[in-house]
Amino acid sequence: MYQKIHLRLTLLCAGITAAIMVIMSLCYLHISETGLYRNQYDSFKNDMNTIITNLEQQSVISMEWLSKMESQGNYLFFVLDNHVPFLYNQLNYSPDKSRDRLLKESLDAYQSTFSSYELQMEPASPYMSYHVEFRFTSPSEKADYLCCVINIEKNTSLLQIIVLSPLKSLSRQIFQQRIRFALIDITAILLLGVFSFVFTGNLLKPVFESQLKQARFIASASHELRTPLAVILSAVECCKKTDPDGQKRFLNTIQQEGLRMSSLINDMLTLSESDENRFSIRKKPVELDTLLLNVYEAFRPLANEKFILLSIELPKDLFPLCVCDPDRISQVMSILLHNAISYTPEHGQIRLSLSLKEDLRKNKSFCLSVADNGPGISDEDKRKIFDRFYRAEKSRSAEGHFGLGLSIAYEIVMAHQGIISVQDRDGGGSIFTVFLPAVI
Repeated sequence: MYQKIHLRLTLLCAGITAAIMVIMSLCYLHISETGLYRNQYDSFKNDMNTIITNLEQQSVISMEWLSKMESQGNYLFFVLDNHVPFLYNQLNYSPDKSRDRLLKESLDAYQSTFSSYELQMEPASPYMSYHVEFRFTSPSEKADYLCCVINIEKNTSLLQIIVLSPLKSLSRQIFQQRIRFALIDITAILLLGVFSFVFTGNLLKPVFESQLKQARFIASASHELRTPLAVILSAVECCKKTDPDGQKRFLNTIQQEGLRMSSLINDMLTLSESDENRFSIRKKPVELDTLLLNVYEAFRPLANEKFILLSIELPKDLFPLCVCDPDRISQVMSILLHNAISYTPEHGQIRLSLSLKEDLRKNKSFCLSVADNGPGISDEDKRKIFDRFYRAEKSRSAEGHFGLGLSIAYEIVMAHQGIISVQDRDGGGSIFTVFLPAVI
């Protein structure tokens, strides 16, 4: 499923971008080619004006002048006197009669296009000259030409000069330009495909990871609920077959497992609210030293039962107020303290502390920490300790711990724009630290 979505998004992203790029390339080619043809046509007209000026200044058209003009390779000249080819045309006779065909095709194109214009021309004087330029395609050679037909009328005689300019070099230039653009577009499309594949992969990665986490969450929740549910069902069956004293014992077991399930469901609902941004945070100015002292007093009996020395370290000077949700921060410290008591061996030590820290940017933060001298946490576990339903292997047997407490603490701290971290303690054990932003 993930691979199909990845592939479809890649094709969609690359396809849309490639289509836009190809359309822009075609538009540019059209504008460029139109400009090239226009420049070539304007240059041809300018050359024709120069040639006509030279012709009008000459009383005799010499073959030497025609040969010199044609030898440059840019133009072909045909001269007709009263529609009869000059001797110059015969001297440039080609065995395949290609020049004859070109002459006939250019005259046909001229007569079909400008015959009406020519009929309207009435001599206003004994001497008159006019010319027209146009573009035509030779049917025999399948090539494009620019053509200029110069008409010089004197009394009853008509001199026609047909000048052809082949567009092979321009066509070759346009073809090469199209090939370059095609290669550039193909290369760009391939690069776009690779980029789109990587980009959409990174885009879908959080979604895929979220889906995996959700699947793991459901699997872990099902596993955690299955155990107390199995115990409850087993206790119910035993209640049916035992005496009243045994029933009382099994009912106590059912109650305990029911409370465990209730605690698990409450934790899951809390995380669900966080995922849906319905996490209720009611901030107000709070005395953190008083809050921490209340948590200490609540957990001191539990620590005494395990012969654990629980101590607290509070600032001696007047401590500023912290804007936070006191109930939620108390919940965070309760989770950290409950975990510390659960995993610290008998005759161990746990210390609560409160301080005000300042970083290199002069930003101040309230620092609440829980330090113990228990077995500690491995580096691998530190990276996953705040994941849902994650528990270090050594603590999986701890009753009442579902691996959600630290996840809840993490979400609460994040909702306060704070930071929660864990690190090793000198001499063994761990230190969980909560940093809350201070506005003083």
